[in-house]
Amino acid sequence: QVQLVESGGGLVQAGGSLRLSCAASGRTFSTSAMGWFRQAPGNEREFVAAISRNGGSTLYADSVKGRFTISRDNAKTTVYLQMNSLNAEDTAVYLCAARPLYGSRLVADYPVWGQGTQVTVSS
Repeated sequence: QVQLVESGGGLVQAGGSLRLSCAASGRTFSTSAMGWFRQAPGNEREFVAAISRNGGSTLYADSVKGRFTISRDNAKTTVYLQMNSLNAEDTAVYLCAARPLYGSRLVADYPVWGQGTQVTVSS
């Protein structure tokens, strides 16, 4: 099955931007729907965005809609999360996840997870 490694996190000032990457290994990337989630200290893991296998369909949490963009490059087996207009509430560990079918916002529906990358937004 696919294995996932996130990168691109860091410290950014409020109003700034970051682009996260999630590199996948394994032959099933192009047949996997992908999602980004985040977890802040003391909070439950929450859905951020999802993208279908061919990249033609996307879903976003209301809290990030219009600011974040999910995309994927199947040739590079990588999924991205472009984050703009960041604010302190976006501070969290960001994790990518994979599942066979597109369309779920539920943590429990994703069987494969990366280890996460920390994003810290200073105000």
